[in-house]
Amino acid sequence: MTSPQQPAPTPTADQAATAIRKARGALSRYRFMAVLTGVMLLVLCVEMFFKYVVPVDAVVDYMGWVPFAHGWIYVVYLVTVLDLWAKMRWGFGRLATMVLAGVVPVMSFVLEKKVHSEADAKLAALAERYATGN
Repeated sequence: MTSPQQPAPTPTADQAATAIRKARGALSRYRFMAVLTGVMLLVLCVEMFFKYVVPVDAVVDYMGWVPFAHGWIYVVYLVTVLDLWAKMRWGFGRLATMVLAGVVPVMSFVLEKKVHSEADAKLAALAERYATGN
């Protein structure tokens, strides 16, 4: 025997406010990590230029830490991407794009602006919806 499906309970204004606050925190963490990852990726490109294109041993000696730093920063970036993606309930295409932004130079800066504006608009609409009681 199957029971009739009950409609999903609508969240209260307090629950919605908590979810919006958590999503805004995830968005802030994502923004910081996107910029940091983008900067480190550009520094990595400079390091690779001086290592493989125009070999300058003095520069390469001082920049040997960059690949390792970018790798670990990228891992933290991925965690923030997954956190924001899950909270915003976006599709897998958005997840793949956000993941790739950490390995394509300059893409993280461009995508961060787009993601921030879309997420901010979505969260503002949700805040307005639950503030009015709809």
